[in-house]
Amino acid sequence: MSDLLRTPLFPLYAQYEGVRCIDFGGWELPVQFSGIQKEHEAVRERAGLFDVSHMGEFTVTGEQAEAFLQRMTTNDVTTIVPGQAQYTLMCYPDGGVVDDLLIYKLAEQHYMLVVNASNIDKDWAWLQEHMTPGVNMTNISEQTALLALQGPLAVEILGKVTGTDAASIEPFRFVQDASVCGVSLLLSRTGYTGEDGFELYVSAEQAALVWNGLMEAGADLGLVPAGLGARDTLRFEARLPLYGQELSPTISPLEAGLGMFVKLNAGPFIGHEALLKQKNDGPARKLVGIEVLERGIPRPHYPIYTGDVQIGEVTTGTQSPTLKRNLGLALIDARHAALGTPLEIEIRGKKLKAEVVRTPFHKRTRTSNTPTQGAEQA
Repeated sequence: MSDLLRTPLFPLYAQYEGVRCIDFGGWELPVQFSGIQKEHEAVRERAGLFDVSHMGEFTVTGEQAEAFLQRMTTNDVTTIVPGQAQYTLMCYPDGGVVDDLLIYKLAEQHYMLVVNASNIDKDWAWLQEHMTPGVNMTNISEQTALLALQGPLAVEILGKVTGTDAASIEPFRFVQDASVCGVSLLLSRTGYTGEDGFELYVSAEQAALVWNGLMEAGADLGLVPAGLGARDTLRFEARLPLYGQELSPTISPLEAGLGMFVKLNAGPFIGHEALLKQKNDGPARKLVGIEVLERGIPRPHYPIYTGDVQIGEVTTGTQSPTLKRNLGLALIDARHAALGTPLEIEIRGKKLKAEVVRTPFHKRTRTSNTPTQGAEQA
């Protein structure tokens, strides 16, 4: 895998005996450090630390920066203030998704976009194609590392290595000049696991210092390094979308159940007309949760039937590590999307009984809002 890209933290992986790396969208990244099940449970019960430095970051500045992003994305950029992040999507004119992303408002007319790793070049080209006067963009992906500290003990661990009052940072808010392990970085209360947690944007040169400092601080609280396998099962249980599976150029935000991030009344954006029509007509397809009632695990692209008619397919599926049930997300004909609807799923040439079930499959038990991030890319 010598031709694959590596994050600034790659040299640290070797210190973990059970680490196993894979090709993930052109990056050599750890699918696990000690085991997906162990890492998943650690994040649900204690805390896990993820290297997600493969994600891309662009800065957008200039007197027309806000207007530009309002035109390019589906959410309402005008509603966020400095120190606030916003989940949103970029769409094609037909309503299909270019990418899902986060927008950080650093100051007036100064933003940072966080995009999916395998979409960095595509997103950059799309934004450049629609660039308007009064807007400047810089790709800072290579010099920016990103760590995600996730789990119910994340606040306590972070409190050992920062003077910033991490507990007071609200979901989707951030501090630009936080000091963590003696390093100045952007500390954001966001994540992609369904648990409480933080994301730390730090210079590539200082990423290892922060990683090692956090691991040391969390050692007595059960903090573990976590890989892409647990990241996927965690986000799946929380019903957070993965680009390329729940979102794609052929799947719209409305079909994926992300209508709350599509502000059709906030002014026209690319894809506005198509999505307005889809909302008025009602999406023909809908993303639902399914449970296989017989012995079998749903996997992406497994076909779903009612009788002899295929009505859709699985987008993500696995045996839930938390619930020990064979669950999936599936994009199906909206006429069959009601809770409790009986379905069949074809697994290895055999049709097994399934039904539509409620999502998310897992919700945090704590009372505060769950910081979530949709952006991720296979």
